[in-house]
Amino acid sequence: MENGANGALSPPRATQVGANVWEIPRQGGMRVPGRVYASAQLMASLRDDPCLRQVVNVAHLPGIVGYSLAMPDIHWGYGFPIGGVAAVDAEAGVVSPGGVGYDINCGVRLVATGLEVADIDGQVERLADGLFARVPAGVGSEGAIPKLRLADERRLVAEGARWAVERGFGSAEDVDRIEEGGRLAGADPALLSERALERGLKQVGTLGSGNHFLEVDRVDEIYDAPVADVLGLRVGQVTIVIHSGSRGLGYQTCDDALRVMGGAMERYGIRIPDRQLACVPITSAEGRRYLAAMACAANYAWVNRQVMMGLAANTFEEVLGIGPRDLRCRLVYDVCHNIAKFEEHEVEGERRALLVHRKGATRAFGPGHRSLPDGMRRVGQPVLIPGDMGRYSYVLIGTEGAMRQTFGSTCHGAGRLLSRAASKRACRGLDVFAELRERGVIVRAQGRGTLAEEMPHAYKDVANVVDVVHDAGISRKVARLRPLIVIKG
Repeated sequence: MENGANGALSPPRATQVGANVWEIPRQGGMRVPGRVYASAQLMASLRDDPCLRQVVNVAHLPGIVGYSLAMPDIHWGYGFPIGGVAAVDAEAGVVSPGGVGYDINCGVRLVATGLEVADIDGQVERLADGLFARVPAGVGSEGAIPKLRLADERRLVAEGARWAVERGFGSAEDVDRIEEGGRLAGADPALLSERALERGLKQVGTLGSGNHFLEVDRVDEIYDAPVADVLGLRVGQVTIVIHSGSRGLGYQTCDDALRVMGGAMERYGIRIPDRQLACVPITSAEGRRYLAAMACAANYAWVNRQVMMGLAANTFEEVLGIGPRDLRCRLVYDVCHNIAKFEEHEVEGERRALLVHRKGATRAFGPGHRSLPDGMRRVGQPVLIPGDMGRYSYVLIGTEGAMRQTFGSTCHGAGRLLSRAASKRACRGLDVFAELRERGVIVRAQGRGTLAEEMPHAYKDVANVVDVVHDAGISRKVARLRPLIVIKG
């Protein structure tokens, strides 16, 4: 990269190579080019953004293949940009916790109900109160299973979502509609630190804070009726969206691994431009230990969302005075967007085993993929893209184009425009609860601080992000959802 007048590195230069596709050519120690999915408008806003430098840095990882990829919701993150994808050779490549993030298996769950918006008319405030009381939220919130023992926790991180189903949260059919069946293989509870287990012990069934939420939405528009029919979505339907992850257990697991890998890189002769990209060979003892601990955190996150889904369903039944047959609560799908997984993809005409890091990016496998449940295999994998709490979210479907271009990956959300501090400053003097109520959204939150950090002005318009991936052919629009109730930490 060229140096600027003050000696600092100048922003990477990206050239448009297709509709909504930009490329940063290989230079210096880059092993592959960078590739960014963005409209001209979104790209213009990224020109001086440090996240493009992170795309370049990721391209230095040993074993990376294809491209260092960035989705249109890209923004600055720890090591990897949020919205970054990197696939590395499963034998010769490295694993980097920065390519997964601190909130391992942060993800989104979409739950359909048999209710129409008219069925909750006059009950929205009571529903909001009930959900806020029933689903623990906020920093340090404790979970719905207060007497969880350490032996139970070790079992749940090994078993994943099925552990929660067996304890009455949801149904056996749910696990078929969760990425990886709600259980990432290779989890070894013995490799979690005591601190990670301690932090996770009381947080099962909790939202946490930041950008995590539970929403009650209505299906606002259908773009692809045949696919929407397969997914069981229709205009006017009431749905539930849950966005959360592995809480303190996942954070500690990432932190533990970064310390270990930061000290091990020199031993493996690894040189990278940013220490936040700490990494080790996948096949090394440190690499195998991280992947086994990461799988535990991923399974914890699926249990967490499974439990919250059960809590939300129970709240609907109690507030509305109905039973399960009337509510007809059904999991549509659950996707993770902070994960590293072993997958097979075609690289330069050859099928190869890869470890795909997705950080703030969603798997978007196309029709026919063997990992998809039977009922969805003919249409592709559902992709759930939450927006900000004042506008809308989207349901997309995976495509064959994603398999060819992005290792079966697409965006994960709107992507931040403002830092949390800047968003708070912009909210000074505003009644944020009233502001959202004017948009037709009832909000319950632990405090005004988090709400001010997450206001719509802090995010890109998710419609613009979704249009990019739709037009690029790496996922396709199916439905739009609009929020009625938002529960925040």
